[in-house]
Amino acid sequence: MFGHDLADVYELVYRARGKDWDTEATDIARLIRDQLPAADSLLDVACGTGAHLETFAGLFAHTEGLELSSAMLARAAVRLPELPLHQGDMRAFDVGRAFDAVVCLFTAIGYLPTLPDLRAAVATMARHLNPGGVLVVEPWWFPDRFLDGYVAGDLASDEHRTVARMSHSTRQDRTTRMEVRFLVGEAGGIREFTEIDLLTLFTEEEYLAAFADAGCPAEYIRSEWTARGLFVARRR
Repeated sequence: MFGHDLADVYELVYRARGKDWDTEATDIARLIRDQLPAADSLLDVACGTGAHLETFAGLFAHTEGLELSSAMLARAAVRLPELPLHQGDMRAFDVGRAFDAVVCLFTAIGYLPTLPDLRAAVATMARHLNPGGVLVVEPWWFPDRFLDGYVAGDLASDEHRTVARMSHSTRQDRTTRMEVRFLVGEAGGIREFTEIDLLTLFTEEEYLAAFADAGCPAEYIRSEWTARGLFVARRR
């Protein structure tokens, strides 16, 4: 998952689907400062290509990013060469400092396969918060809200290529198996690749317990830009 083929078309496809990283990051910054008005440092966990981080960098005095995928991180490094960017696993990382805010967005936490993994990731993110710091996490779907057999199709174009994306999602016990096929048409021809995404259907209660046990009690809130909602937590 999240190799060079996907990194190459990632933002083009999701912008065509309506994703607005700038608006989302601006709203997250507002949520953080509602909790901690003086917040001026932020770590973006699973920062991807740096699309959120680019906006955060203009809103906080100090920002850093963490990403597991080398292909996605390379895109972020080109976009934000002046920022500290780290390659690492959200379950066990140490960037050497604490922040007023830590965020983990676009359902990245759903890629963790087990409940112990979820709890480890939340605890690791919490350890990177200053006392009173704010943790914001966008979850994957809860089990009772997942649509088994869901199909989506999208077409995106820019001046160099056209990309077709089709996905089919099925439930396998506690896991979403999402098969995503891409067709990329360019001057040199048409190429195809497939991504198989496995995301865990954690419950709201499991998320809340993980936050509480990490010393960051959380609330689950609705948001205008994500139907999956957000967890907003504060370190004691």
